[in-house]
Amino acid sequence: MAGIPGLLFLLLLLLLCAVGQVSPSGAHWKPTWPAYRLPVVLPQSTLHLGKPDFGAEAKLEVSSSCGPQCHKGTPLPTYEEAKQYLSYETLYANGSRTETQVGIYVLSGGSGGQESSGKARRKRQIYGYDSRFSIFGKDFLLNYPFSTSVKLSTGCTGTLVAERHVLTAAHCIHDGKTYVKGTQKLRVGFLKPKFKDGGRGANSSSSAIPEKMKFQWIRVKRTHVPKGWIKGNANDIGMDYDYALLELKKPHKRKFMKIGVSPPAKQLPGGRIHFSGYDNDRPGNLVYRFCDVKDETYDLLYQQCDAQPGASGSGVYVRMWKRQQQKWERKIIGIFSGHQWVDMNGSPQDFNVAVRITPLKYAQICYWIKGNYLDCREG
Repeated sequence: MAGIPGLLFLLLLLLLCAVGQVSPSGAHWKPTWPAYRLPVVLPQSTLHLGKPDFGAEAKLEVSSSCGPQCHKGTPLPTYEEAKQYLSYETLYANGSRTETQVGIYVLSGGSGGQESSGKARRKRQIYGYDSRFSIFGKDFLLNYPFSTSVKLSTGCTGTLVAERHVLTAAHCIHDGKTYVKGTQKLRVGFLKPKFKDGGRGANSSSSAIPEKMKFQWIRVKRTHVPKGWIKGNANDIGMDYDYALLELKKPHKRKFMKIGVSPPAKQLPGGRIHFSGYDNDRPGNLVYRFCDVKDETYDLLYQQCDAQPGASGSGVYVRMWKRQQQKWERKIIGIFSGHQWVDMNGSPQDFNVAVRITPLKYAQICYWIKGNYLDCREG
């Protein structure tokens, strides 16, 4: 395992676009998860920081006016810049926090991200006819994949990605300068049926009829936020790094959805993505949607999935064929972030935006979950 010199690092970023591509061939072609050469992101040093003031107002979305062409015209980060962006801050339940510097290494290839910029405009998330579906009934809500969606006490959505871990958007807990109010006592809510007559679920009597759904909450032990988000809000590169990982104080005991490296949009089944979230215009409802990807940059997916604030942090997923195991598998390939106005040939057009899980982001998030880079070789 070796560090990456700056020039080689840029070459590896460009090379990755040609690695693991899968093209349709024959009548029985299946959309297959590509094989990627993954880098390794490892901690190098940790610094203790002072306690934050938790003074930021929770914002359920983040906006930017920098569109696809703006992002595509941004130069790739240098090796040193990539290390800065992937360094991260950890907040603990007692209010203490640390900053961890990382190194990027290559076993058999690697990748990185691009920068972005942004200025807020106005909220807009519904495109023509509202194509969202509210998911009702415990037979749906408590079954995979809908059961992987959880609600953050700050108002956003998250997705279960391991026995104790939840993936969400960074802006749901940090505004780029400090942590939002309520983050020190952050909780994650699991939608469960509320029974009449004191019923407790499948083992209760038939008279225990579900009355409605309610949230059961688990406290968060610690959170990880990349410095690309914290530094980026001040330098207009933040949206590419709008993701965070939460570690729960105890296992949630539900089936979770694995993370995966985001394939190019042309390789997605039907060019389409899916996600479910707790949109704030439908209180208490889990809302599912799917739509086509309209455009993409190295770090972002542009789409017009109908969404409202509250859906931020939802895991964007697709279902593709896993060749090694010979089975279909859903994976989280991005995190729904928010809204962007884009100047398209002098005419304003709006998109909803998801942050793609690139190979470098995969290596970082996987290490946060596993704590061992050897368990993060497959994306």
